[in-house]
Amino acid sequence: MAWLILIAAGAFEVAMAYSLKMSQGFTQVWWAVSFGVFAVLSFGLLAIALKSLEVGTAYAVWTGIGAVGTAVAGILLLGDDASIVKIVSIGLILTGVVGLNLAGAGH
Repeated sequence: MAWLILIAAGAFEVAMAYSLKMSQGFTQVWWAVSFGVFAVLSFGLLAIALKSLEVGTAYAVWTGIGAVGTAVAGILLLGDDASIVKIVSIGLILTGVVGLNLAGAGH
């Protein structure tokens, strides 16, 4: 259950980053408010997941979900560059997150 909570926390981190971008420096009120809501949800769920997961692995997975999800959202929703280097780098992040998850699976 903690892993599902952590995945949800990572998804809210992506929503938080997207809202931050859309807030245009906190000048768009509803996007700024959504940033705050998503930030509280993301950190709150991370805190709950940390009750039963190792901090290093959980934090790396949460950050990885956020980094990969935000990069993909930027490419798909905001027209960010989708260079080969960026795509390979996203793959490397995913590989690291999976590796950390496997390394901590016995705990």
